[in-house]
Amino acid sequence: MKYITAPMAIEERSMEIIAPYLADLNLSPEAVKVFSRIIHAAGDPEYSKVIEIHPEAIQAGCRALAAGCDIFCDVEMVRTGINKTRLAENGGTVHCLIGDGQVAERAKELGITRSMVAMRTFGEKLHGSIVAIGNAPTALFEVLNMMKETNIRPALIIGVPVGFVGAAESKDFLAETSPVPYITVRGNKGGSPIAAATTNALLYMHKR
Repeated sequence: MKYITAPMAIEERSMEIIAPYLADLNLSPEAVKVFSRIIHAAGDPEYSKVIEIHPEAIQAGCRALAAGCDIFCDVEMVRTGINKTRLAENGGTVHCLIGDGQVAERAKELGITRSMVAMRTFGEKLHGSIVAIGNAPTALFEVLNMMKETNIRPALIIGVPVGFVGAAESKDFLAETSPVPYITVRGNKGGSPIAAATTNALLYMHKR
């Protein structure tokens, strides 16, 4: 059986297969790149029906990355999937505190999730950054509440938590209330690979 083995050829062929699913959506070239990366990561063209990009999201994300912003994640799987070499070219770093001992201890004391405590611990560092949430709806709710209660304003929120408890609701809340640009997928779909793929789409398109 013959199959493609060259990495770039595999990616190019994947994008060719994805393209027809996006042809009638009237997307900008930049949005096509985001949609394509998400669909490629999920292996699911149905994502084209649920991806939502705030009108200013791509520009805001690329501008922040070009300025060397950091990225703050809810879980290690998101951090691992982000192209840290590309991010570092402009001085940015990816952060995740989900495995931090003090975060775990504080979460146990308060009876809340570690991802919530992690976002609280990041605090003002989130201002001007990119927040990438792929797993924990509670992390997304926490960031939205922090923005409501303080002047903290990330440059962009990539909010795509996955699951059946709070995931769809957190993303609806993001779209309805966020004072900053966002990229999300409506409903139960999402996950760490989707958050990382969305982030990488911006990293690969922003002008250095």
